[in-house]
Amino acid sequence: MRIAKIGIVLAAMIFLTLAGAQAQTFTLLHQFQGNRDGTLPHGALLRDAAGNLYGTTYTGANHNCQGGGCGSVFKLSATGNETMLHRFIQTDGALPNANLIRDKSGTFYGTVAYGGSPACGGNGCGAIFSLDRTGNLTLLYVFTGGTDGQGPYAGLIRDPAGNFYSVAYAGGTSKPCGLTIGCGTVFKLDATGKLTVLHIFTGGTDGANPYSALIRDPAGNLYGTASRGGNTNSGTAFKLDPGGNFTVLHSFGGTGQDGAVPYAALIRDAAGNFYGTTMAGGRYRFGTVFKLDPAGNETVLYAFTGGVDGQSPWANVVMDKNGNLFGTTAFGGVYGDGTVFELDPTGKETVLHSFDSPIDGNAVIAPLILDSAGNLYGTADEGGFYGYGTVFEITP
Repeated sequence: MRIAKIGIVLAAMIFLTLAGAQAQTFTLLHQFQGNRDGTLPHGALLRDAAGNLYGTTYTGANHNCQGGGCGSVFKLSATGNETMLHRFIQTDGALPNANLIRDKSGTFYGTVAYGGSPACGGNGCGAIFSLDRTGNLTLLYVFTGGTDGQGPYAGLIRDPAGNFYSVAYAGGTSKPCGLTIGCGTVFKLDATGKLTVLHIFTGGTDGANPYSALIRDPAGNLYGTASRGGNTNSGTAFKLDPGGNFTVLHSFGGTGQDGAVPYAALIRDAAGNFYGTTMAGGRYRFGTVFKLDPAGNETVLYAFTGGVDGQSPWANVVMDKNGNLFGTTAFGGVYGDGTVFELDPTGKETVLHSFDSPIDGNAVIAPLILDSAGNLYGTADEGGFYGYGTVFEITP
């Protein structure tokens, strides 16, 4: 009976037509099976011109790491066939939390939050890696847990000269933030593998514990968020210019209308405005979608109520050509298992999909990606038939 059910679920997929001004179609593309192919797909997907999707799983695809698996890199073809590109084994890294990027030769680049060395209490401090088209993985840099940082949960961005930029969640200094491992760093890795620390967070007004990727403008300025610190320890949005000058664009208040705990990356429009989410705070305490103008003035575009509209948006939003924002919430929705939402330029929210854990997933914490046709792709961290997460598509 169970075998028959598995066959029905995997062969038929799931198609749901959702009510709204324009019908949306939800398609379940893949269900993870744990140590076979991965567990907990935290990071955003990457899509190529042929329609193949690439991503990482935080655990699973077992190469031990205390039995739960060290994580994986996977490919999902346009027809739904999965290929394991790499299974991590601790010494080459463990627990990839973020998205991949890819160069013209087809080589992938990414981060692992742990592993790479026996440092940091034996768990490893994290690493930066490349993975070529033949499956050969190379560690480009291994973190020490010292001034360079520890725990690079965020993905990489790359400039035209081939330098990588990102953040480490911890490390940098010895004992701020009430921790012995530091408040995190912003770093640059050049093409020769030399790492330069651009900023060390103090846990004060500058922020602490950056979790998500940076963005970079044409002038070389970097922008990001820190999940803690700031004036009320509710997090900050910041700018770091090419000269190393650090500016706090906004210090989240966590009270009133303002949000708290920005785990998500920022996005930037053509006018220089920034958009992001906070997983907590806001009028109802269940998170917000916000806008910052170039001077750092904040407008809360939407405050989640914790009901069918969603609760706790962890990931960044994406924007279409009409200025509509799309994002996910980890919880809330009809079943309490998370949502995919759209927010139009007037601030009206539409729930495009409510997750139902045993069917299509739950704990939706990864960012969406948007293709040129308006299709959305994403992952649910848990749930699905096997309980280990899913990959999905929403089409207009």
